[in-house]
Amino acid sequence: MSTQITTEQIKKLRDDTGISVMQCRRALEEAEGDTDKALAILKKTSSDIALKKVNREVKDGAVMIKNEQGKSTLVALLCETDFVSRNEDFTVLLENLTLQALSKGVKEMKKGAKEMINPVIQKTGENIVLGEAYEVSGEILGSYAHNNKSGVIVSLEGGNAELAKDIAMHITAMKPEYLSQKEITPDVRKTVTEIFEKEIANLNKPAEIKKKILDGKIAAYFKEKTLPDQFFIKNTEETIGALLEKNKAQIREVKRYLI
Repeated sequence: MSTQITTEQIKKLRDDTGISVMQCRRALEEAEGDTDKALAILKKTSSDIALKKVNREVKDGAVMIKNEQGKSTLVALLCETDFVSRNEDFTVLLENLTLQALSKGVKEMKKGAKEMINPVIQKTGENIVLGEAYEVSGEILGSYAHNNKSGVIVSLEGGNAELAKDIAMHITAMKPEYLSQKEITPDVRKTVTEIFEKEIANLNKPAEIKKKILDGKIAAYFKEKTLPDQFFIKNTEETIGALLEKNKAQIREVKRYLI
């Protein structure tokens, strides 16, 4: 004789898991009305579903930053569509992952991330993958997230939290490729030089003039892409380098992520 499954059992399991009514009913039927067994069945099912979706490309997602005294964490969670990235279950999952990273550390958060992600894969029907996760410690921290799609954490020596936040906002908006001239490798300089040499090769100018034009183009190119040389978005008459110098500050660390 089959076990009678009540509406109350289905509703409670649905409320506890957020999984569809029919899936809850099937799990209860398979478990012969035992709610604990039904929960175990649903967990296994969510893992099976996650495995089936694992090769589906994740092109979208969201970024979240959480802060406490002396520490900031950034976590990116990836999915297939913008629609799911704005889904409440997805957002709650991202917040819980970020809070765990803040309280327990990124390494510990990652250990349990898959178990947290799988049920949301089952509910949304999309592949969901943990993206990058960073933690930054320091006395002076600032962070900025834009439209939940990009985020930056800045740690300073000197200055203050407001300055750190302003620089994080600037990095989010202007997307410098290099945080200092030291990051520009000889190979990169060589490639850029070759590109501009081709541009000016046919100019009807003396060699020394062409050399000055080439040097100017190279300098302008890297100036636009290097953080200290960029003009501050809140004051376009001042570079980030000058802003830092004025506030007797230096950048210790930057972590950034763009979906």
